[in-house]
Amino acid sequence: IAVKVLDSRGNGYASSVLSGLRWIRNNKERYGIRIVNISVGSYTKKWMGENSALVKGVNAAWDDGLTVVVAAGNNGPGSMTITTPGISRKVITVGCSDDYKEIDVMGSRMVDYSGRGPTGSCVLKPDIVAPGSSVISCSNRPGRYQTKSGTSMSTPLVSGALALLLEKYPDMTNRDIKLLLRERAVDMGLPHTQQGWGLLDVERLLR
Repeated sequence: IAVKVLDSRGNGYASSVLSGLRWIRNNKERYGIRIVNISVGSYTKKWMGENSALVKGVNAAWDDGLTVVVAAGNNGPGSMTITTPGISRKVITVGCSDDYKEIDVMGSRMVDYSGRGPTGSCVLKPDIVAPGSSVISCSNRPGRYQTKSGTSMSTPLVSGALALLLEKYPDMTNRDIKLLLRERAVDMGLPHTQQGWGLLDVERLLR
């Protein structure tokens, strides 16, 4: 189920994201929704801390039993560059494992861009990293595909892996999933504020 909250350029409002989250929470039993992928975030300092509506929204979804997977954002490599709602203590925040490759995001050339922790409340983020450079994804034009890059591409790789995990072990809770991700991630030898627990390894996760 896809809930549209952004326009064709990937821009939108926090209120739209929150409306989408409310719809998911209200319909999760009807449609069997277990995972929420959020490949958006805000880096605006004002009103975007842990008490922001966005963080409260994803926390409420997590508390409802949903596994919420959120992009770390593309504002690195400085510290405290995780976007909201990825700063939430509860959700699974995903960074990019191959951001050493120069990419083009919306016309801007970037390298070493993946959002890094800690958060403003000294929470270690991201939680895990996955490839995000030159990923084939849906185009803004109906029925077409294009190459995209950034943590917004890393995040659905993790969400997809967790869907496979829940298919194999349907009784797992979101807390079980998060603990298993931590246990099965592959250490890349990078600081925790850059790689989190490490690199997603789908085969190892499903073992």
